[in-house]
Amino acid sequence: MSSSFPTKEIPSNPRRVALAILHQNGRFLMQLRDNIPTILYPDHWGFFGGHLEDGETPEVGVKREVLEEISYHLDNPILFGRYDDDLALRYIFHAPLTVSIEALDLQEGADLGLVSPDAIRKGECYSSKLDKVSPLGDIHRRILLDFMEDY
Repeated sequence: MSSSFPTKEIPSNPRRVALAILHQNGRFLMQLRDNIPTILYPDHWGFFGGHLEDGETPEVGVKREVLEEISYHLDNPILFGRYDDDLALRYIFHAPLTVSIEALDLQEGADLGLVSPDAIRKGECYSSKLDKVSPLGDIHRRILLDFMEDY
């Protein structure tokens, strides 16, 4: 793990989110977010996870979000770090994806896929479902580049 993670002064009322880096055979499961202008990172590849509920711990939140979004029971996620900016306090967890991608039930987002390190470095990924290339969210790409450096 990196000795320090990027942090900024915490906003007065930050969004607290928990996100999952799910990895399998050297690739990373990502969600192609819906193309809705009112959401963060519309039509970009990002992590599964989301907002924490009041009083919810980041570990409980990431497990709940992953279950809601892809019907995957996330066992023993490991905290990688926290990335803060003006938009959110992001708790980043990682764990192996122990089922095939076909066993997942996408409930949120336009597509999902296992993204290669080369695609992460390039900053974009192809969606076979939508037959198009979409960018990775900047923060998601930065987190994955840090993760690949450390693991």
